[in-house]
Amino acid sequence: MRLHIVSIALGGCLKAEPVRYGITEDTGGHISYILGEMQALAERADVSRAEIVTRLFDVPGLDPVHALAHERVTEKLSITRIDSGNRAYLAKDALSADRAAFAAALIAELRGRARLPDIIHAHFADAADVAAQVERALGIPFVYTAHSLGKDKAAALGGEHTAGHRARIAEETRAIAGASAIIGSSRDECERQIPAYRAAAIGKTHRIAPGVCPPVQSATALEDARALIAPFLRDPDKPVLLAIARPVHKKNLARLVDAFGSSAMLRERCNLVVLAGLRDEAPPPGSEQAEVLHDLFAAIDRHDLYGRVAYPKSHTRDEVGGLYRLAAQSGGLFVNPALMEPYGLTLIEAASHGLPVVATKVGGPLDILAELEHGVLIEPTSVADIRTAMERIMQDRSLWTRYARNAAANVRSMSWAAYAGAFMAIARSIVEATPQAATASHVRHLVVSDIDNTLTGCTSGAARFAGFFTRRRDFAFAVATGRSLVEARRLVRDWGLPRPAAWIASVGSEIYWDRGGSLELDALFAETIAQGWDAEAITHACEDIPGLVPQAIYEQRRFKRSYLTETPQVAALVRERLAAHGLPARVIFSHGNMLDILPLRAGKGAAMCFVADMLGVARSDVFAAGDSGNDEDMLSACDNAILVGNHSEEVAALRDRPNVYVARRSFGAGALEGVLSHRRTRRKLANARFGS
Repeated sequence: MRLHIVSIALGGCLKAEPVRYGITEDTGGHISYILGEMQALAERADVSRAEIVTRLFDVPGLDPVHALAHERVTEKLSITRIDSGNRAYLAKDALSADRAAFAAALIAELRGRARLPDIIHAHFADAADVAAQVERALGIPFVYTAHSLGKDKAAALGGEHTAGHRARIAEETRAIAGASAIIGSSRDECERQIPAYRAAAIGKTHRIAPGVCPPVQSATALEDARALIAPFLRDPDKPVLLAIARPVHKKNLARLVDAFGSSAMLRERCNLVVLAGLRDEAPPPGSEQAEVLHDLFAAIDRHDLYGRVAYPKSHTRDEVGGLYRLAAQSGGLFVNPALMEPYGLTLIEAASHGLPVVATKVGGPLDILAELEHGVLIEPTSVADIRTAMERIMQDRSLWTRYARNAAANVRSMSWAAYAGAFMAIARSIVEATPQAATASHVRHLVVSDIDNTLTGCTSGAARFAGFFTRRRDFAFAVATGRSLVEARRLVRDWGLPRPAAWIASVGSEIYWDRGGSLELDALFAETIAQGWDAEAITHACEDIPGLVPQAIYEQRRFKRSYLTETPQVAALVRERLAAHGLPARVIFSHGNMLDILPLRAGKGAAMCFVADMLGVARSDVFAAGDSGNDEDMLSACDNAILVGNHSEEVAALRDRPNVYVARRSFGAGALEGVLSHRRTRRKLANARFGS
């Protein structure tokens, strides 16, 4: 079945490339996201049509294409503009008054078609409200991507809970509740921001990393970029510190200018280039754009930076690509100092040009920099922190080179084609109502396996492992991972692994059950392991242990405290400290640098036994596969344990145990090899007993 997919976005100037990003306050990164997503979907054989739906408007000064009801982009990709009866361009805050008319016109337009779309992708909560109305009228399910959630925006701007903020948060709550699936770009979005809404259901949330468009290859782009900024600069050949952002308060551009201007070294050695949207004329007095530009120019005045800062009022896509290249070739940086950044596509664009970055630690950049390893995170409210980070990289050329190489090498894994594949897996599970995983009624055996480096690492091995479960319905599959549920689901989806009947997540401190496509946390297991657990006391007891660094906030779970350490001996210090404070807990060191603290009754082994009991599977019919230290208790507790061929030295001591099979093969093929070998051994023993 080939799907017809619709993406709805109401705000901004949405058209085929070239797009004048920043021409309005709402013409930002989400436009690039939608175009990249839908272009990649249109190129897939299992997509019949990719259609973008947006508002029709006809305004002097904006491209007349926005007044066209239909714009064909490629053979399978098109833009449909709905005439709500109001042909004015409406900024985000003014869209709500037009929404009912827009939704009614869209529903009427869809009713007139011979074939309805299969699924709708709503971008932002206003589009989700429209999609919900379409679903009620026509039965088309929708998925929701927030892009920028109101709760975090309110917190970043000082915690102001105005009537507008409250209305936005209420609308986002309805979108989260009504969507068949919710898509986030970063772990921060999926595991901190979205769960902050009371309507959030962890089983509906999926993380898909956006792709990046290939770098601009125009022969003249580099020279065009030089010409764009040269009129502003006394010495245009200095390294470029580049910032690209819409002119809104949360992008924090004036503080970046303060950081640059307060550094004698940066003023002397570098030029600062700020692309703060597009402005053909002065913005309206009192508008956010006017306020941001006023603050930006005031900061330039304050530090007397004329000749050292370029702030062109207009630019083309090729010129932007040229500026990325110029910043990289000149040995400069890309800087994103936003008060909060839901994701941060510009950081990936910088990486695609081999350009190191300095980025806010609030939001998506935390994930991007962890994955690409091409820069430094900063506290965006601290001028000193922004300044120090820029100075550090610009003074240490070996560090700059390492970040540049990491950027160019690691960004290759981020593509819109990969995004489209993940999106289609989610869309098909909704449209085709994928049958649920094996249930206790016909299960006789249970395979519990770690994911990272146990099942992942070889695509053919993962496929062989998955194929076994399509043939053997008497075998149930459960994952047991140190990762969160959201990340576990992403890996299972991306690697085409079998659909688990149960999910053991966060190093065996959480169990989720697949209830016909909806995931539910096992409250009984949580109640069982809660006895004697005091997370706050554990955090306090460990806060001054040398060499122990807390992991990101979303890694700190109800029944798990997670740290990083480069010293394995720290695990012994943690155990001693907890014992001295009378805090019963399990301490697990794994992967050479990760340390997790769990309740005494938690862990992969305990969770494995709990799942087997709930499914009615005898312990002798449970198989467990792993590769690292956080699998040790599970492998020790299982009669049919499997070490994949690529297992780490952390679990080498298990190799000589009689219950452990050491596979010759690695990754998923090794896990399957172990299951089949244990099965053969068990049959031989059974036959021998029967024969005797």
